[in-house]
Amino acid sequence: VLQIVKESQQQHGLRHGDFQRYRGYCSRRLRRLRKTLNFKMGNRHKFTGKKVTEEILSDNRYLLLILMDAERAWSYAMQLKQEANTEPRKRFHLLSRLRKAVKHAEELERLCESNRVDAKTKLEAQAYMAYLTGMLRFEHQEWKAAMEAFNKCKTIYEKLANAFTEEQAVLYNQRVEEISPNIRYCAYNIGDQSAMNELMQMRLRSGGTEGLLAEKLEALITQTRAKQAATMSEVEWRGRTVPVKIDKVRIFLLGLADNEAAIVQAENEETKERLFESLLSECRDAIQAVREDLKPDQKQREHALENDSGKVSNIQYLHSYLTYIKLSTAIKRNESMAKSLQKALLQQQRSEEDGKRTPRPQDLIRLYDIILQNLVELTQLSGLEEDKNFQKEIGLKTLVYKAYRCFFIAQSYVLVKKWSEALVLYERVLKYAREVQSGAGAYMNSLKELPDVQDLITQVNAEKYSLQAAAILDANDTHETESPSQVKDGKPLSERFETFCLDPSLVSKQVSLVHFPPGFQPIPCKPLFFDLALNHVAFPPLEDKVEQKAKSGLTGYIKGIFGFKS
Repeated sequence: VLQIVKESQQQHGLRHGDFQRYRGYCSRRLRRLRKTLNFKMGNRHKFTGKKVTEEILSDNRYLLLILMDAERAWSYAMQLKQEANTEPRKRFHLLSRLRKAVKHAEELERLCESNRVDAKTKLEAQAYMAYLTGMLRFEHQEWKAAMEAFNKCKTIYEKLANAFTEEQAVLYNQRVEEISPNIRYCAYNIGDQSAMNELMQMRLRSGGTEGLLAEKLEALITQTRAKQAATMSEVEWRGRTVPVKIDKVRIFLLGLADNEAAIVQAENEETKERLFESLLSECRDAIQAVREDLKPDQKQREHALENDSGKVSNIQYLHSYLTYIKLSTAIKRNESMAKSLQKALLQQQRSEEDGKRTPRPQDLIRLYDIILQNLVELTQLSGLEEDKNFQKEIGLKTLVYKAYRCFFIAQSYVLVKKWSEALVLYERVLKYAREVQSGAGAYMNSLKELPDVQDLITQVNAEKYSLQAAAILDANDTHETESPSQVKDGKPLSERFETFCLDPSLVSKQVSLVHFPPGFQPIPCKPLFFDLALNHVAFPPLEDKVEQKAKSGLTGYIKGIFGFKS
């Protein structure tokens, strides 16, 4: 049962979350099955209901009829669940479709109790029914009944996974992993407070939530933070305390430490990237909420600026703090991506063997350009223009990232054998690194999270020696005379049949066989003919005809009218 369901779902829309497409597939397959089994529900004029009974279970496709009915109702319910976010009334239809799916699953379980069905299918039918029942109870918020159903489903699939080979057990273990967060969520709602921590760990491992639990878990986290936000009234940043009156901002600031800790504990780069995007999205929402409060208070803020001798208002300072968090998070995300690309560059040879696209230094240059742009925006934050320590700290960070950017620009020049340009850029890297070392005395704590410039200096010195050696070898190669057998004069193959030479381009995709398009060649022009004899031709006399025409006067005209011929 589970294998049929999973294969159908993956091949017909659920890989992309398209429940409507899967529902259409279930309807078409039902029609095909009924036509093949001659199990039609009447004709086009009259409906005649039929039920699958144990007596007609001569073909396993009768069980497929019931399974597809259940899947069609379930997929329609999941489609309505997506639409219910904007149209709450559809939730009633959703529950009706889930009840219908459970009814079909119960009928499938009853039919599988027949002696004609093997033990594995019986267990899978029971697990399938328990799974749909748990989903229905979950939507009804009957946590205890939902937890019992999910536990029954989980127990059956675990036993099936232990009873078969590892390849067959993968499918069962995947379903167990899908329903485990639902079980913990039900336990939390029943009263098990430890389940909340387990749910957060599951969310961290998966890099986000999926499926039935997604919206409910996110709402639970927001609700928990909202309760804590009621006690939060102010925040301190760079020696200034600012009151926080906006609930959305309070919730974001409370969850900031948890989100940063989750990013540090992320197991892989994909999970870390998802958590970075989630944090940036929450930060943008908080900044938008502050901007909405800034608009109506424009005049008050201008008045406050005059009274405080240039000191920005609290709401403007809070906006600067949130912008600082957003830009700092974006820098950390780009730096994390840069580290993963650097590791990929070290493993470039193995990646080429695998046939994958190999990373290039240009990819890293683009990331460091974005980081430097974010640092420029940090120096322009309102309220921090006179903060010399902050400006000095950002200046040192800018030098660090400029050094790394120059390093990878030099690497890109090395690839195209521009030795002199690369050497100049390596010297520029050393200059930036020494400036950082000389000015980082009192700012070592703020520079701990940045890449170590001493490692960069060591790497640059090694690269300089390699570059000089490669440049000398390349210069020697250019001065060596080529052997006569390898000399190429640029002629195509059709013009040098009598001369032997080794031409590697003959086995490449850009082989030179003939000149194409062919060149212009001189040809004789088309002759011009002049009729010179015309001037010496004597034409016959025409005087007699002219005189005859002159004699014809009024008489000839009258005869012509009456039809008389002359």
